[in-house]
Amino acid sequence: MEAVTSAEAFTHIRIVMGMVVSLGLARLLNGLAGIVQHPQSVRIYAVHLGWVAFMFLFLVHFWWWEHRLHAVPVISFVAFLFLIVFCAQFFFLCALLFPTSMQDYDGYEHYFLSRKTWFFGFLAGLLVTDIVDTALKGRDYFLSLGMEYPVRTALYIALSLIAAVTTNRRYHVALVIFALAYQFYWIFRIYDFIT
Repeated sequence: MEAVTSAEAFTHIRIVMGMVVSLGLARLLNGLAGIVQHPQSVRIYAVHLGWVAFMFLFLVHFWWWEHRLHAVPVISFVAFLFLIVFCAQFFFLCALLFPTSMQDYDGYEHYFLSRKTWFFGFLAGLLVTDIVDTALKGRDYFLSLGMEYPVRTALYIALSLIAAVTTNRRYHVALVIFALAYQFYWIFRIYDFIT
């Protein structure tokens, strides 16, 4: 079998990952376009829209930081499969935000709260997967993020697990505001530029 350079492998992996990430972004954008096209058809819910914004930002950020895969000297099929599953988790979260039909729900608040266990359970799982993904990029990279990274991720996981079981609307409002604000802070403090 012919040897493949790491640059060729990296390009191939990014193309496949990009297809899955694009499906997630398309799901979010189609859902938002549907709200704009038919604003009276389904009642919107600010918390739901906040999570849509969070997932859009998280997906774009994910794609931005996956550039660091170019530094991984060897990638196995298992690692490649892991990365595709990671991308698929993002897609599934986006699909949970915008179902194919809203006919069984009287608005996005009703829908979102009825699916909160799935959404936040998958979000917690995605964050656990993120730890593995970060470790895949190497020990030096993982350590370069400092203690804030594991503490931040553990906090997000704990808050997501609470959100999965609580119907307290104030908690959900506070969580989405915190998640969006911290995600912006994290991106612009740690990942603003690719070097």
